[in-house]
Amino acid sequence: MTDQATAAEADIPGKPTSASRTTLSHIMTHNDTNLLGTVHGGVIMKLVDDAAGAVAGRHSGGPAVTASMDEMAFLEPVRVGDLVHVKAQVNWTGRTSMEVGVRVLAERWNESTPATQVGSAYLVFAAVDADGKPRRVPPVLPETEKDKRRYQEAQIRRTHRLARRREIMELREKRAAEGLDD
Repeated sequence: MTDQATAAEADIPGKPTSASRTTLSHIMTHNDTNLLGTVHGGVIMKLVDDAAGAVAGRHSGGPAVTASMDEMAFLEPVRVGDLVHVKAQVNWTGRTSMEVGVRVLAERWNESTPATQVGSAYLVFAAVDADGKPRRVPPVLPETEKDKRRYQEAQIRRTHRLARRREIMELREKRAAEGLDD
């Protein structure tokens, strides 16, 4: 890459967290249930990935692919007839990747009770060009104190992800050198 291209990439204007924040809502039906009669975790995970993908694409201004999903937590069961709201926003950006935080809320479709948080997740997306190669993303600009906290927490999760990956690769290399793995 030339110095001129590097300078042009550095000039990508940032986007505020509110620019790509979105909510995806879906009513749960019998088709979404598992053997226990509650909504299958995989259905919730797909909704999470869909909402996070929309946010990542909006923020990056083009295609983005799921690189990893961290800390998917199921806090409460979701039932048939629940109206599920999946709220997502970009928490952190790197050069070509971004972390998207997702909260999953559920409420009964026919009641006026407040929605309950039933899940949460953090996903990492990589922005890609038409050839599937990584491309630069705009920096995220946290707007509120909560956004700033999310940004800082995302940096901690990134540090842990990279350290875990490095330690695993070092262990694999060591075991391979000792002839312990095939």
